[in-house]
Amino acid sequence: MLMVDANQRWEVSTSIEWMKKLACFKPAWIEEPTSPDDILGHAVIAKALNPLGIGVATGEQCQNRVMFKQFLQAGAMQFCQIDSCRLGGVNEILAVLLMAKKFNIPVCPHAGGVGLCEVVQHLAFFDYICVSGTLENRVIEYVDHLHEHFEYPCVMQKYTSFMPPEAPGYSTQLKQESISAYTYPNGSAWKDLFASSSSKFQLPPPDVMYSV
Repeated sequence: MLMVDANQRWEVSTSIEWMKKLACFKPAWIEEPTSPDDILGHAVIAKALNPLGIGVATGEQCQNRVMFKQFLQAGAMQFCQIDSCRLGGVNEILAVLLMAKKFNIPVCPHAGGVGLCEVVQHLAFFDYICVSGTLENRVIEYVDHLHEHFEYPCVMQKYTSFMPPEAPGYSTQLKQESISAYTYPNGSAWKDLFASSSSKFQLPPPDVMYSV
């Protein structure tokens, strides 16, 4: 399955022009081809590329269900990419899952950041079991990075699928030793960085230092 990500860099016309040239490779989607706020621009791109078998994937920058509603109503997304930390909590996410089901749009969660894999696995399982009932055209992003800092890291089966968590909760609890090491500016990781002779970082003056 081939996918292309423009990371919001192209204009609408450029997105259409370049993806038409790539159509011979049969990509499943173009992800974030233009500004993530340009709903109608995404709709124009989708209208031009859908006949070529190329969908538009977007949503990881959307902050609320209203934007998703407009994307779906405009036919501007063929793959819905929720971001569990950008949307306003589980209730907001559930509303998006239900709307995506109504419009028959697969949900493919964004999970490229620290802890996102741990969170979106729960949402994907819920979508499959309680909402969509299918895995067709659905994928979850996975980044093998920094999971060692979590008490209950996500588990992959041979790098092909997420395994259901065995512990209760949202899988977001950080290890205490990681919190201590990376607390700014007194954590050991920061102290090592500042002490490094090759480091260009400097501790801020005392009057701007603070603790949470």
